[in-house]
Amino acid sequence: MDTDPAACIKNVKRLVVKVGTAVVTRHDGRLAVGRLGALCEQLKELNSQGYEVVLVTSGAVGLGRQRLRYRKLVNSSLADLQNPQVELDGKACAAVGQNSLMALYDTLFSQLDVTSSQHLVTDSDFRIDSFREQLSETVKSLLALKVIPVFNENDAVSTRRAPYEDSSGIFWDNDSLAGLLAMEVKADLLVLLSDVEGLYSGPPSDPNSKLIHTYIKEKHQAEITFGDKSRLGRGGMTAKVDAAVCAASSGIPVVITSGYATDNIIKLLQGKPVGTLFHKDAHLWTSVNEVDAREMAVAARECSRRLQAMSSEERRKLLLDVADALEANESLIMAENEADVAAAKADGYEKALISRLALKPGKIAALAKSIRVLADMEEPIGHIVKRTDLADGLILEKTSCPLGVLLIVFESRPDAFVQIASLAIRTGNGLLLKGGKEARRSNAILHKIITSAIPDSVGDKLIGLVASREDIPDLLKLDDVIDLVIPRGSNSLVSQINNSTKIPVLGHADGVCHVYVDKSANPDMAKKIVRDAKIDYPAACNTMETLLLHQDLSNNDLLKELLAELRREGVTLYGGPRASSLLNLPRAQSLHCEYSSLACTVEFVDDVGAAIDHIHQHGSSHTDCIVTEDREVAEMFLHRVDSAAVFHNASTRFCDGARFGLGAEVLVSTSRAHARGPVGVEGLLTTRWILRGSGQLCSQKLFCPEHARHRTPYDSLDLNLQPAECHILRGTPYE
Repeated sequence: MDTDPAACIKNVKRLVVKVGTAVVTRHDGRLAVGRLGALCEQLKELNSQGYEVVLVTSGAVGLGRQRLRYRKLVNSSLADLQNPQVELDGKACAAVGQNSLMALYDTLFSQLDVTSSQHLVTDSDFRIDSFREQLSETVKSLLALKVIPVFNENDAVSTRRAPYEDSSGIFWDNDSLAGLLAMEVKADLLVLLSDVEGLYSGPPSDPNSKLIHTYIKEKHQAEITFGDKSRLGRGGMTAKVDAAVCAASSGIPVVITSGYATDNIIKLLQGKPVGTLFHKDAHLWTSVNEVDAREMAVAARECSRRLQAMSSEERRKLLLDVADALEANESLIMAENEADVAAAKADGYEKALISRLALKPGKIAALAKSIRVLADMEEPIGHIVKRTDLADGLILEKTSCPLGVLLIVFESRPDAFVQIASLAIRTGNGLLLKGGKEARRSNAILHKIITSAIPDSVGDKLIGLVASREDIPDLLKLDDVIDLVIPRGSNSLVSQINNSTKIPVLGHADGVCHVYVDKSANPDMAKKIVRDAKIDYPAACNTMETLLLHQDLSNNDLLKELLAELRREGVTLYGGPRASSLLNLPRAQSLHCEYSSLACTVEFVDDVGAAIDHIHQHGSSHTDCIVTEDREVAEMFLHRVDSAAVFHNASTRFCDGARFGLGAEVLVSTSRAHARGPVGVEGLLTTRWILRGSGQLCSQKLFCPEHARHRTPYDSLDLNLQPAECHILRGTPYE
């Protein structure tokens, strides 16, 4: 079962929102008008979208206390102020504060053209069955009229001796009142707004405390340490958790989140991970004994070190065992993948995503073959990149070594899981993988099959499968354990991860690939390349998305044949500013568009220089191709286009790790740091220095063998700029 909150709340119609005193008021006790205004705007937006919203508000006692203290100060003499001050009566504070609080809500909602209603209730009211029935009927009628009912406990007339302290009765604060109301009105969701992001493992001010994304009573009840109660109200986080657990056990999903954010409720209903989720089935989503993010990353590092300690032949055999296991379990893998595809179709996913999700016949055999190619490649670990004799008996070696622990976040494609896992094994890296939820079954069975082939001497925790996207924020904080993050997905995914971590990120942006057909292009070759670049696999990142044409082709038979060929294959054509006018094509919404489907943009350019400028302005630095018989034009294109891969007279579909002879690829990197283009074995390695000596000391006068004839001691050389003929130190960003 997926832990994605979207699956729990996608059918929400009626929700109860409770806002706490710490959100309603500022630190000085005055009303936080800005926060209340933002809250009312959110509720207005939900109301206009057809949601039925019930609001439970705190703050009356705190607000009343602040107003009465001020009034008492104004009416006091100097002698009165010198006497000990008596604490104000809570019931009086509630009576005064309620009036001000509701007046503000009425004003704010009226400004937004929303009608609200006020309901003051007490614990004793709910002991009367007829009251509860009438309450439900009244709320139902108000919601049908698009009115937002606003509830608060009537502390002014409560029969409890200390309504802000006594926890006896049916409900004992506004958190438990909200939970009770959610059950009474049969709400689909309860949202408890607080002054923190959600429930933490300890006091939020403690830097060691972690946000709990999904509360599992069996796991978290004994682990959580609560801080002080609410700054101004009665409850605090303890009261919220009690209310949430009670409501969730009755079948109502509950989310505790921050009321300081201006759009958390809307984000939540859009399926975005916000706050802490309570759900009656949460214990089924994950093992109570499941390791946390740090433990998973540390375990992967420990296993990777054991993998590196194996001999080259042992690592080779491990890869061959993985390939055999995949082929032996092909029917099981395909069955799980077919279930994922069926679910994706039922959920209305786009055709391009479903195409990437599906494992086509023969795919498992092809993956197994690529793993065997990897196994037979030259041993990548410990390769001597450079060797220098610094002095007699003092030898310096620069050798290849694994990066460490990799975190890969990818979407849709289960075949990527296999390629990434096999590359990690070949390079001796630990691996944490988070695939898209649409491929959950496929990834789970692939993870089980691959890790079952890993010997106990290494450990199956070498490859960790991240169960929920809620774990990603915690993993991105582990810059002391995880060495590289590789997001495979949209530009927004790459940007989001880049902005959320200090760990180096090797990113893949959009695949807006161009084919430029020059005026000297061979017509038959041009037609074949354009067709292959667009038709072979339209959902791939290396497919052609923009066809650029030399302006001299605008009245040429080649143009007509190219467009006719694409249309025969079902490609929808869109035009840039010039092509849409000349060819009567629908105007492309953007010249930077990754369709990932049978569609592409067509545009004319003046010459190869204009084509290069267009690619730099509208491309994504992925893969771009020129079709021409003019060698000088081709060389200009190849050397000036600043993309990860630039081709002459070859389809953009060749930009692939397997076709480049890399065996497999993690991604096609559009980054300019560390690795660029298809990232295979070499891209997952860094270097380290090994110095072999025979007792040398820094205090000794050592001589460089290359400069022995000059008798130049090292301590007289500029060590910041050592002589080029001696050795040059060039490392990757991750050295």
